[in-house]
Amino acid sequence: MMAKKKKSALITGGAGFIGSFLAEDLLERGYKVYAVDNLSTGSLDNIEHLQANPNFTFEVGSIIDEELMEEMVIASDMIFHLAAAVGVKLIIEKPVDTIETNVLGTEIMLHLANKHDKSILITSTSEVYGKNEKVPFKENDDSVYGPTSKSRWSYACSKAVDEFLALAYYHEKKLPVVIVRLFNTIGPRQTGQYGMVVPTFVKQALLGHDITVYSDGKQTRCFTDVRDVTGSLIDLINNRKAYGEVFNIGNNIDISIVKLAETIRKMTGSGSKIIYVPYDKAYEKGFEDMRKRLPDISKAKSLIGFQPRIKLEETLVDIIEYYKK
Repeated sequence: MMAKKKKSALITGGAGFIGSFLAEDLLERGYKVYAVDNLSTGSLDNIEHLQANPNFTFEVGSIIDEELMEEMVIASDMIFHLAAAVGVKLIIEKPVDTIETNVLGTEIMLHLANKHDKSILITSTSEVYGKNEKVPFKENDDSVYGPTSKSRWSYACSKAVDEFLALAYYHEKKLPVVIVRLFNTIGPRQTGQYGMVVPTFVKQALLGHDITVYSDGKQTRCFTDVRDVTGSLIDLINNRKAYGEVFNIGNNIDISIVKLAETIRKMTGSGSKIIYVPYDKAYEKGFEDMRKRLPDISKAKSLIGFQPRIKLEETLVDIIEYYKK
């Protein structure tokens, strides 16, 4: 009897924080994994423990390199497209890279997936809801953006274009595509380099530096453990009913940023002061932000039974231990 062929998956952004956990999850489920990353925000340290696994193949390269990507797409049964310019700080500092990577890179991946008849999952972001104040956000709610003169909105718009393009491929070319809007995924290996709030607070607390809270700190966010996220991505791409659909993946419990800072300070036993920094000083003049960002996750729950299981405190313990090392 012939042995059953292993399922194989390509992860773009495979050395990134989420990509490395997704690779781990897929390998544990018996997949062969191909990963590509240009290491601009990803790191070889994230995948060092996977390199000896015969079912893991890693290439340093860009998703804009169509020749390389085509080889990897051909070798895979499905694609998880995670590669993107992320983090508010990076977006304001490098708006050209942000738009080109997010739009051009996604166009190349969709084109190749369609050419070689592969299913593809596109990771989008809660940012696409923009300044909409109607929470919790449902997948079919309106997007409300600020003016194009504020580079802060270029990320949200570039990801919205990715979504429009992915859905166009689904409707016009019948490409099996799933879109996932992620809400503040956190866990060990995440870097605070580009303004990610949890690793930033943890590092500040452990070093005894001031913990910098932007604005009045009363803005609320929800945080999802990366290990809850990766399973949902795999379940969605393997479910035909998910094709041509958009799903929120996040935690439906939120916390104010100042409460988050206080919690981290207490958990680290830090003597750090919490200080408040105006947005204008942190980013750019006239910077705009959302007061609340909370997902309605009923759609993912009804299709794949998605429900975050790991509590924020548990994830914070793991992140604190990771940074202590």
